[in-house]
Amino acid sequence: MNIAKIMVPKALTVCLRDTDSVRRGVEVMRRHGYTAIPVLDASGKFIGCVNDRDFLRYIVTLGNFDPADHERRTVGEIMRRDFCPPVPITGSEDQVIDAALRQNFVPVVDDRGCLCGIITRRMIIAELTGREAPPVEEFREE
Repeated sequence: MNIAKIMVPKALTVCLRDTDSVRRGVEVMRRHGYTAIPVLDASGKFIGCVNDRDFLRYIVTLGNFDPADHERRTVGEIMRRDFCPPVPITGSEDQVIDAALRQNFVPVVDDRGCLCGIITRRMIIAELTGREAPPVEEFREE
């Protein structure tokens, strides 16, 4: 499996920065309808993913549903860094499949740890069955 050939490139992947506010994270997730989004640091390195549970846990723990109050905390503070681990761009088919069995999408990183893109389960199934994957909806980092 050629990872670079089937992945959605970073330029077309919805991402958040670890310094983005919780409010911004919730808004981006709601707008795109995703349940998890890769999180990058200022240099573009992949540091993990934030998911809907992370936001819900934060909001319930805070006990306040006012969006203005969610400007004070960052995505980097509430995310779990071990959620949705990446595979290297040079990874094997087995690595990609093993990761996809545990998570909805697989982040792909280069040898510096910078995000190259993601591979969805749908793309993996299409590649393994010889079918064409549906088109990727374009979204550039905000």
